[in-house]
Order: sequence, then structure tokens, then C-alpha cells
Amino acid sequence: MDDKEFDEKDEKELNKHDEKVEERDVLSTVVWAAILIWAGLTFLAAQRGWLEQFGITESPFFIRSFFELLEFNTWNVVALGAGVIILMEVIVRLLVPSFRRHVGGTLIVAAVFIGIGLGPFFKWQLIWPLVLIAVGISVLIGAFSRKR
Repeated sequence: MDDKEFDEKDEKELNKHDEKVEERDVLSTVVWAAILIWAGLTFLAAQRGWLEQFGITESPFFIRSFFELLEFNTWNVVALGAGVIILMEVIVRLLVPSFRRHVGGTLIVAAVFIGIGLGPFFKWQLIWPLVLIAVGISVLIGAFSRKR
């Protein structure tokens, strides 16, 4: 292999790498940053005692009993906020053509996080069937909206 062929191959690989870097999704980066900021603010508010007035208990580091899992605590607030942020991402992806891509999996993740967040509030018996229904509906919508 001569140097000219080798240089062309390297240049093609560099171009492919640059295209992948350009394909990185700004919206996903913003969503992850928002989730981390939300989690940090929630834990800060819990540490300062600001959430107690809303009946939200501080999350135990080690869970000592099953009933601690059923209390609405800071982890539920973090999960609920993350679910809402991810749901907002789905809405932006559906409305803004430059960010459009398949959102079925993202919608499922949002439903699971919202389910975890609201689980102790509405009890698991009500939330998880609703999450499963939402996932099923999103799968149906995705199946019928695919390009043929």
C-alpha cells in the first residue's frame, strides 16, 4: 500500500469521525444536564429541610424496612422531575423538525420515571397498570406511524 492510499483512508476515517461528532444531539445533552441540576436542587432542598413542609421525607441511605420504600421521599421527587423533563424532551422532538427522531423508547423511560415518582403517592397498584397502558399505546402509535 502506498502513502497516497494510506492518506486517503485516514482522511475518510477522520471525516467519518467528524460526522459522528456533529451528529451528537444537543437536546439530549441539555436534558441530561437538566436532570442532574434537578437532582442536585432536590437533594439540596432535602438537606436544608425545605421539602419537609410538603410532607416529603429525606431518603434514607440504607433502607431499613419495606415501609420506607412506600414513603414519598426525595428519590421520588428526583424520579418524578426526571420523568417530566424527559417527557418535555419527547414533546420538543415531536414539535421541532431539527430534533425529530424516534421517541418510543424515550417515552417509555419517561413513563417509568413518572411511575416511580408517583408510586408511593398513588400506590403501586394504580401507577404501574397506567405505565403499562402508556407503553402499549406508545408502541401502537409507533407501529402505525412508521414510514412504509
